[in-house]
Amino acid sequence: MDVVAVRAVETADGARASWSEADRAWASRAAAQVVGADATPDAYLARRAALAVERIGERDPALPRAVRALRWRPWVGTAVVALAFALGAFLDQVDQAHRVNILAPPVLGLIVWNVAVYLVIAIGYVVRYGEAGRPGPFAAVIRRYAGGSGRPRGEGGMRDAIAAFGEEWARRSAPLHGIRAVRILHLAAAMVAAGVLAGLYVRGLALEYRASWESTFLDASVVRSIAAIAYLPGALLTGVPVPTLAEVAAIRAPAGENAARWLHLMAATVAVVVVAPRLLLALGAWMVERHRATRFALPLDEPYFRRLLRGYRGGPARVRVVPYSYAATPAAIAGLEAIVARSFGGSAALLVASPVAYGADDALAADAVAGSTLVALFNATATPEREAHGAFLAALARQGEAADAVFALVDEGPWLERFGSDPTRTGNRRAAWRELCDEARVSVVFADLAKPDLAATDAALDAAIGDKNPA
Repeated sequence: MDVVAVRAVETADGARASWSEADRAWASRAAAQVVGADATPDAYLARRAALAVERIGERDPALPRAVRALRWRPWVGTAVVALAFALGAFLDQVDQAHRVNILAPPVLGLIVWNVAVYLVIAIGYVVRYGEAGRPGPFAAVIRRYAGGSGRPRGEGGMRDAIAAFGEEWARRSAPLHGIRAVRILHLAAAMVAAGVLAGLYVRGLALEYRASWESTFLDASVVRSIAAIAYLPGALLTGVPVPTLAEVAAIRAPAGENAARWLHLMAATVAVVVVAPRLLLALGAWMVERHRATRFALPLDEPYFRRLLRGYRGGPARVRVVPYSYAATPAAIAGLEAIVARSFGGSAALLVASPVAYGADDALAADAVAGSTLVALFNATATPEREAHGAFLAALARQGEAADAVFALVDEGPWLERFGSDPTRTGNRRAAWRELCDEARVSVVFADLAKPDLAATDAALDAAIGDKNPA
């Protein structure tokens, strides 16, 4: 959960107002020092997130408060199960004359209801096989109060980040919290049945229950057939036979008999039809829950996590920029440094190589590039040529086979100074560069390096870094 929360902050806080670049670099360094070099990516990310939440909380308690609000509350499940048992114990089918009506709820009602539930579960499994099931109304209520599905609200600079965190966590935790709610409901159903039986037996110690039945529409033969079908599991389990037709006819109200054998039949039937299956279903749900909880995998292939793990696995990220027939201005270099710090972390190492002369696509430095990111830097005012720029890109891509990523960066600053922000003309120039880069199988990013839009460029770099070129 902390990882999702910090990801929301670091993604939503585009201006770095509440969590600066230096803060992010500190969290990465501190987490690496704590977990060591041999820790798993999940352990590193979890420790980094915990450290970040703690430090952010010192400045603005809204984020830790939101994290606490969305944590699963085990006591809710315990309370639901306990209340279900109490409800069952006080569901009394015994009237003031201490008569047990063998046709009336709750026992017969429990049996019918649970059999209907099993049929719905079986049909739903067949119909939705392989699809994620939607939680029912009771499961949704439990998930809301136990899992904190209500969206937490942030204040000030944390508002957007906390809103994004709430939405993302609700989406990612839905399968886990959903199966937890299902487990609780199965246990609650079993406890309602157990409470009914416990109430009957406890009160039966001090009272004599009399079994009888009455009906406006049914005669003794129909009632006996219903009893024979409904209480057959109990009869098979206990060896107590279902009373005969004559015995059933003899207890029609106002007559009756001692209810002991009927209670034993009812209890055994409920245990077989309700309690045992519900416990088995709860056990199955618990096993699925454990599986989902232990495999709550982070999407490590997403650009955000790849960027964090590059620094952990191989030290500070290394970015090597090779300009082609372009001498960038100091302002452009400063903008490039800001982009690299934003996208690769404040501790990233940036190396800007000497510009490669026009047509000298083979004149590339032979330094090792393994574990680094290679960037071909172009001036947008240059007309992209397959024989020159394309050949350079192809050569750089071949050199970068061992690199983390290779992409092209087109500086639009000189273009905008010369031609202004004409959307049509700029769009045509971008299309030409994209066509050239597509042929070389290299991703391309456009930016005004002298005045970069850091958030937009960061998003574009995320997409570009996602494709390590197979050229």
